[in-house]
Amino acid sequence: MSPERVYDKPVIDKLGVFPGARVAVMGVADPDFRAALEAHTQDITDGAPLPGTDLIFLAADSLAELASLGELERALKPNGAIWVVSRKGKAATIRDVDVIGAAKAAGLVDNKVVAFSPTHTALRLVIPRARRPATARR
Repeated sequence: MSPERVYDKPVIDKLGVFPGARVAVMGVADPDFRAALEAHTQDITDGAPLPGTDLIFLAADSLAELASLGELERALKPNGAIWVVSRKGKAATIRDVDVIGAAKAAGLVDNKVVAFSPTHTALRLVIPRARRPATARR
Protein backbone atom coordinates (compact mmCIF):
# COMPACT_ATOMS: atom_id res chain seq x y z
CA MET A 1 0.00 0.00 0.00
CA SER A 2 1.40 3.40 -0.97
CA PRO A 3 1.78 6.17 1.59
CA GLU A 4 -0.90 8.85 1.70
CA ARG A 5 -0.13 11.90 -0.44
CA VAL A 6 0.66 15.04 1.49
CA TYR A 7 -0.21 18.36 -0.11
CA ASP A 8 1.84 21.09 1.48
CA LYS A 9 1.78 23.84 -1.15
CA PRO A 10 0.71 27.07 0.56
CA VAL A 11 -2.74 28.37 -0.38
CA ILE A 12 -1.26 31.68 -1.55
CA ASP A 13 0.80 29.75 -4.12
CA LYS A 14 -2.23 27.72 -5.23
CA LEU A 15 -3.99 31.02 -5.82
CA GLY A 16 -1.21 32.09 -8.19
CA VAL A 17 -0.04 35.13 -6.25
CA PHE A 18 3.46 35.94 -7.44
CA PRO A 19 5.98 38.56 -6.26
CA GLY A 20 4.95 41.98 -7.51
CA ALA A 21 1.47 40.91 -8.64
CA ARG A 22 -1.12 43.68 -8.80
CA VAL A 23 -3.96 42.42 -6.62
CA ALA A 24 -7.39 43.78 -5.68
CA VAL A 25 -9.17 42.51 -2.57
CA MET A 26 -12.92 43.07 -2.51
CA GLY A 27 -14.52 42.09 0.77
CA VAL A 28 -12.24 39.17 1.65
CA ALA A 29 -11.56 39.61 5.37
CA ASP A 30 -9.24 36.75 6.26
CA PRO A 31 -6.19 37.81 8.31
CA ASP A 32 -4.12 34.75 7.34
CA PHE A 33 -4.78 35.38 3.66
CA ARG A 34 -3.93 39.07 4.05
CA ALA A 35 -0.63 38.32 5.79
CA ALA A 36 0.37 35.81 3.12
CA LEU A 37 -0.69 38.22 0.38
CA GLU A 38 1.39 41.06 1.84
CA ALA A 39 4.40 38.73 2.06
CA HIS A 40 4.15 38.15 -1.73
CA THR A 41 3.29 41.59 -3.08
CA GLN A 42 2.91 45.19 -1.99
CA ASP A 43 0.72 46.17 -4.97
CA ILE A 44 -2.60 45.58 -3.18
CA THR A 45 -5.78 47.58 -3.65
CA ASP A 46 -8.71 47.24 -1.26
CA GLY A 47 -11.92 47.64 -3.22
CA ALA A 48 -12.32 48.35 -6.93
CA PRO A 49 -9.35 47.07 -8.95
CA LEU A 50 -6.95 49.33 -10.80
CA PRO A 51 -6.46 48.85 -14.55
CA GLY A 52 -3.96 46.09 -15.30
CA THR A 53 -4.77 44.00 -12.23
CA ASP A 54 -3.38 40.46 -12.20
CA LEU A 55 -5.69 38.94 -9.57
CA ILE A 56 -9.00 40.03 -8.07
CA PHE A 57 -10.28 38.34 -4.91
CA LEU A 58 -14.04 38.89 -4.66
CA ALA A 59 -15.97 37.78 -1.57
CA ALA A 60 -19.46 36.66 -2.56
CA ASP A 61 -22.32 35.38 -0.43
CA SER A 62 -25.16 36.18 -2.83
CA LEU A 63 -25.96 36.14 -6.53
CA ALA A 64 -26.18 39.93 -6.46
CA GLU A 65 -22.50 40.14 -5.50
CA LEU A 66 -21.64 38.24 -8.69
CA ALA A 67 -23.30 40.85 -10.92
CA SER A 68 -20.05 42.85 -11.10
CA LEU A 69 -18.02 40.10 -12.82
CA GLY A 70 -18.30 41.65 -16.29
CA GLU A 71 -17.21 45.03 -14.97
CA LEU A 72 -14.30 43.51 -13.05
CA GLU A 73 -13.04 41.82 -16.20
CA ARG A 74 -12.30 45.23 -17.71
CA ALA A 75 -9.67 45.87 -15.01
CA LEU A 76 -7.94 42.51 -15.50
CA LYS A 77 -4.82 41.87 -17.50
CA PRO A 78 -5.76 39.49 -20.34
CA ASN A 79 -4.12 36.57 -18.50
CA GLY A 80 -5.38 37.62 -15.08
CA ALA A 81 -8.02 35.97 -12.91
CA ILE A 82 -10.94 36.71 -10.64
CA TRP A 83 -11.11 34.46 -7.59
CA VAL A 84 -14.64 34.26 -6.16
CA VAL A 85 -14.34 33.44 -2.47
CA SER A 86 -17.47 32.05 -0.83
CA ARG A 87 -18.55 30.01 2.16
CA LYS A 88 -18.54 26.26 1.78
CA GLY A 89 -20.47 23.38 3.26
CA LYS A 90 -23.73 23.87 5.14
CA ALA A 91 -22.91 27.57 5.65
CA ALA A 92 -22.78 28.18 1.87
CA THR A 93 -25.25 30.76 0.57
CA ILE A 94 -24.29 30.32 -3.09
CA ARG A 95 -23.22 27.17 -4.90
CA ASP A 96 -20.39 26.63 -7.35
CA VAL A 97 -22.93 26.25 -10.15
CA ASP A 98 -24.25 29.73 -9.28
CA VAL A 99 -20.75 31.18 -9.64
CA ILE A 100 -20.13 29.26 -12.88
CA GLY A 101 -23.45 30.49 -14.30
CA ALA A 102 -22.67 34.10 -13.42
CA ALA A 103 -19.19 33.72 -14.92
CA LYS A 104 -20.61 32.34 -18.16
CA ALA A 105 -23.12 35.20 -18.34
CA ALA A 106 -20.19 37.63 -17.96
CA GLY A 107 -18.18 35.89 -20.68
CA LEU A 108 -15.74 34.21 -18.28
CA VAL A 109 -14.86 30.58 -17.69
CA ASP A 110 -13.96 28.73 -14.50
CA ASN A 111 -10.82 26.63 -14.48
CA LYS A 112 -9.70 25.95 -10.92
CA VAL A 113 -11.02 25.57 -7.39
CA VAL A 114 -9.00 25.95 -4.19
CA ALA A 115 -9.83 25.27 -0.54
CA PHE A 116 -9.28 28.89 0.52
CA SER A 117 -9.69 28.22 4.24
CA PRO A 118 -11.50 25.75 6.49
CA THR A 119 -14.69 27.76 5.95
CA HIS A 120 -14.32 29.16 2.43
CA THR A 121 -13.68 27.96 -1.11
CA ALA A 122 -12.33 29.93 -4.07
CA LEU A 123 -13.25 29.44 -7.72
CA ARG A 124 -10.96 30.96 -10.38
CA LEU A 125 -12.57 32.73 -13.33
CA VAL A 126 -10.59 33.76 -16.39
CA ILE A 127 -11.07 35.32 -19.79
CA PRO A 128 -11.41 32.49 -22.34
CA ARG A 129 -8.19 31.88 -24.29
CA ALA A 130 -9.95 32.61 -27.58
CA ARG A 131 -10.70 36.17 -26.38
CA ARG A 132 -7.17 36.91 -25.17
CA PRO A 133 -4.50 38.49 -27.37
CA ALA A 134 -2.06 35.82 -28.61
CA THR A 135 0.74 37.38 -26.55
CA ALA A 136 -1.25 37.01 -23.32
CA ARG A 137 -2.19 33.34 -23.61
CA ARG A 138 -0.76 31.08 -20.95
